[in-house]
Amino acid sequence: MTIRTFAAAAAASIALTSAVSAQETFEMTSAFGKNLPILGTSAVNFTEKINSISEGVEFEQFDPGELVPALEALDAVSNGSVDAAYTTSGYWQGKIPAASLFAAVPFGPEAGEFLAWMMYDDGATLFQRMYDENGYNVHVIPCGLIAPETSGWFKNEINSLADLEGLNMRFFGLGAEVMQRLGVSTSLLAGGDIFPALERGAIDATEFSMPRIDARLGFHNIAKFNYFPGWHQPATLFELLINKDRWDDLDERSQAQIEIACMANITDNYAEGEATNFEAMQDNVENNGVTIKQWPPEMLAAFENAWNEVAAELAAEDAYFKEVWDDLQEFRAGYKTWGDTIYLPRPRN
Repeated sequence: MTIRTFAAAAAASIALTSAVSAQETFEMTSAFGKNLPILGTSAVNFTEKINSISEGVEFEQFDPGELVPALEALDAVSNGSVDAAYTTSGYWQGKIPAASLFAAVPFGPEAGEFLAWMMYDDGATLFQRMYDENGYNVHVIPCGLIAPETSGWFKNEINSLADLEGLNMRFFGLGAEVMQRLGVSTSLLAGGDIFPALERGAIDATEFSMPRIDARLGFHNIAKFNYFPGWHQPATLFELLINKDRWDDLDERSQAQIEIACMANITDNYAEGEATNFEAMQDNVENNGVTIKQWPPEMLAAFENAWNEVAAELAAEDAYFKEVWDDLQEFRAGYKTWGDTIYLPRPRN
């Protein structure tokens, strides 16, 4: 080897060593276990995506409870005890009234419209401002998206609003406010806690997610009536929270790669849900003794009326909720010109 060749090889080796040593490692807690389809695998998929395209950052995914419980992730990322979290802002509704508007809005936008508001209108800016103005030291990136969920698993058939009164039910986000108004006692349980609560009778019913996801948790073994449509979550957005100090220390290229991985993850997450849920529904009916029910129009109208009351009260009580709600409503009024015109009505066979 000539001196010149040796020098070039040494320089390349030093550059490679420098790049490896400069790599930032992020420990990321997830709100959903990696064995849970669509929800849990989305966090795993994001980790694989970012690690495959970036030499500056590497993420390591941890299931809920391995670093912190799912409902404590926001505080943990903010104070730096955890570097990042893959989760949903709906879990912070008890801390920040507007948080669920960035997760799932009852009778609100479906996936395409939600993403349009988030990425091309004011959604993403308002999302970050929410955390900043409430004193959380986090950077937020939209990082997952799913289509509507089922709106509940019930042990007994529900034929009227009277049948809801007095039920104990696990419910998520702003939809829980609606159910409480209709006489249901709600609680927010993490995914792994729901089946035991159903089994021992601590709750009478539950909603959680899409049929394929719910199937993994076994709700069909206890609650045989599965109700649609998912009025409370026409779409659900998931977030990547990164400690703000860690984010600011990254170079622009690494920041862009994280954002690109999240955008790819949104596409993958949404497509997987759309592709795999009908088989779970068929299996529930054919093999698990589940009856699939549609809410009658009068009950959907009651849910929507209750939601409109809840939204008006929350807007009156919290200025930031009102700002976000008004912005979303303004966008939706414009989108209606497009959305009500361009799409074919879906046939019912």
